Amino acid sequence: MKTLARSLFILVAGITLGCARDPIARQKEYFESGTRYFQQEKYREAALQYQNALQADPRFAEGHYQLAQCYIKLEIWGGAYAELSRAVELQPNYAKARLDLGNLLLSGQQFKRAQEQAETVLKQDANNVDAHVLLARAYASLGDSKAALQEMEKVLKLAPDRPETYLTLAQIQARAQQFQAAEENFKKAVQLDPKSIPTLVTLANFYEQQKRWSDAEKLIRQAISLEPKNRQVRIQLAELYLAQNQKAQAEQVVVEAKKALSGDPVGYRVLGDFYFNTGDMEKAFAEYESLFREHPDDLRVKKNYAQLLILRNRLDEAAKLNDEILKANPKDTDSLIFRGQILNRRGQPSEAIRALESALKSEPDNAQAHFHLGNALGLTGNTGQAIKEWREAIRLRPQMTEAFRALADAAQRSGDVASLNESAEALIKANPSSPDGYVLRGTAELVKNDVGRAEMDLKKAIDLAPQNPLGYSRLAALRVNQKRYGEAEKLYEQALDRDSNFVEALRGLASVYGKQNQPAKALARVQAQIAAAPNNSRYYLLLGVLEASGKNFDGAQAALEKAVALDKTNSDAFLMLGQLQAARGSVAKAIQMNEQFVQANPRDVRGYLLLGMLEESRQNWQRAQEMYQKALQAAPGHPLAANNLAYLMLEHGGNVDVALSYAQMAISGTPDSTSFADTLAWAYFHKGTYGLAVDLLEETLKKAPQNPTYHYHLGLAYQKANNRARAKEHLERALQINPKYPQAAEIRKALSELAGG
Repeated sequence: MKTLARSLFILVAGITLGCARDPIARQKEYFESGTRYFQQEKYREAALQYQNALQADPRFAEGHYQLAQCYIKLEIWGGAYAELSRAVELQPNYAKARLDLGNLLLSGQQFKRAQEQAETVLKQDANNVDAHVLLARAYASLGDSKAALQEMEKVLKLAPDRPETYLTLAQIQARAQQFQAAEENFKKAVQLDPKSIPTLVTLANFYEQQKRWSDAEKLIRQAISLEPKNRQVRIQLAELYLAQNQKAQAEQVVVEAKKALSGDPVGYRVLGDFYFNTGDMEKAFAEYESLFREHPDDLRVKKNYAQLLILRNRLDEAAKLNDEILKANPKDTDSLIFRGQILNRRGQPSEAIRALESALKSEPDNAQAHFHLGNALGLTGNTGQAIKEWREAIRLRPQMTEAFRALADAAQRSGDVASLNESAEALIKANPSSPDGYVLRGTAELVKNDVGRAEMDLKKAIDLAPQNPLGYSRLAALRVNQKRYGEAEKLYEQALDRDSNFVEALRGLASVYGKQNQPAKALARVQAQIAAAPNNSRYYLLLGVLEASGKNFDGAQAALEKAVALDKTNSDAFLMLGQLQAARGSVAKAIQMNEQFVQANPRDVRGYLLLGMLEESRQNWQRAQEMYQKALQAAPGHPLAANNLAYLMLEHGGNVDVALSYAQMAISGTPDSTSFADTLAWAYFHKGTYGLAVDLLEETLKKAPQNPTYHYHLGLAYQKANNRARAKEHLERALQINPKYPQAAEIRKALSELAGG
């Protein structure tokens, strides 16, 4: 019996193991598991199981389709697009996948390609209602309202009793500004299905767009009475109040929603999320702090609380909480992104880059990971690569306003008005009720000196968000340009009333006093604001700048040291502290400080550049070259590093061909720089191509006619080109501009040779 039982056990085990190894069985098991997770709204877990099913059978079209559905729920649009495309490739007649792909393309504003998907389905099935609807929406998006409405007539014949038909028709009519007809069809959809929440909400949205607030509210409250546990409808009611600037009423709606949905994890988080989304970080933090005590095992609460700790700069607490999550799951994408944010704030962007790249290995299409990776790269001085990451974040999530803001900030810093305006327009399109896009467009218009349009946009920003300090601050900057300093001062004060930690406003206010030659008043105002907001590192940086400008180097040093103590990530304060040491004659101490900086920030190009310049100041040419080379390793192609390295090589016996390549690299990155043009001309001179050197230096002197170095170099180039008169003219001009020019002896020697020759 024992032998028989053992034999049966072995037989059963063999069958079980055989099934486990059967790809079809594995595919089925993983797919069913993924579907169970999907039904439970555990989309990440579902995605993992669908991926396992596809490993067993990569040509499983339904698996690719379901994985795409997970990605849509997770807003991983690139992944959804890839999986739907693969499903259609494997099964060309897969109408459901084609229609989802078409709707995804429509959302991504690829209207012609969405149209193509609809037309392909209609070739297979001329009566496919959803395909006709997609085609109508594509036509409408392309601006062809007539074709869109004709297509909807076909839909009405095929599905005259379907509420969705009238909804889509109404939306197209509203887009074509046929508002009366649109309202009639919205109401027809409601009549056909009076208990449909999406239908009621869509009509409410229509009324809201027309500012028919009471009509919209009536419909949303009707939807709430039908489904009291529907959190989205309650949130919509709160948003309706926010649209009318009735924040207190909106808050009350969400408080009631939390009570009504207390048994639902998303429900009890709704109030904290409301505070976060409306920018009330104090209340958001207090709410999530309480939620974390009540629900310590709720992973979403834990993650949201960690994010808020990061935003409050309580990095040690955030890191501890985040490490707990990563210990349980080292590949948790959210937590790897949090780690990247923490490291960025700690001034360790190199380590942040590694964490964020790990997150992207797990989820290549995670927009947040790309965005924060862009931030880390920006902190290292690698602006070009940072911009690529921010653009990728926007590609994956077209309404990601923080990525648009990052691009706009980069454009503003570089003076790229076209890119700034492009980002502003995209922000306005993505979120027309947000002040950000109008502020940025106003800033771009101000740069273009279009004062009228700038003022309109900035006032629009203030109207949209009267509690947001940014609109007041940028309008103040416009008043400064108009020399209306009194008005500018009031606007900056209004910005600071709304946010006592708003650095831009305090910096602008100090600038107003500076322009009126009132440095003492600027200093006193900054000190007063520090008393109101004593933990703002950036305020101490500003104080250090003002103290240094007034030659109070002891005060400047104390302020900068306080800035660094408050925020170890305040690299501007750290670097300025090093520069201050150098200005006070402590070059060795400045070098020591900058070496500490580059050790902590090995991918931040600024530390290497400053070290190179400091080493140059004490004529340590070899060490300076090494620093510029490290700068280029940290940020390949960096113009200033390439220029300075090229010049040192030319001046101190380096390889001329290599120096020439660096000089060309520098000028390609910054073509309008006269300094870089001079370095390139100097490389041509050392290469023996004197004609190129002369031509380039003549052009350079048109932009900077009082620069003695350019005259000196041009004089030597003319001398080598045997144009003695022009050589003498420029060499003498260099001495006229600066009789104590460092190379005065070399100039006199060259003039002597010209006279004797």
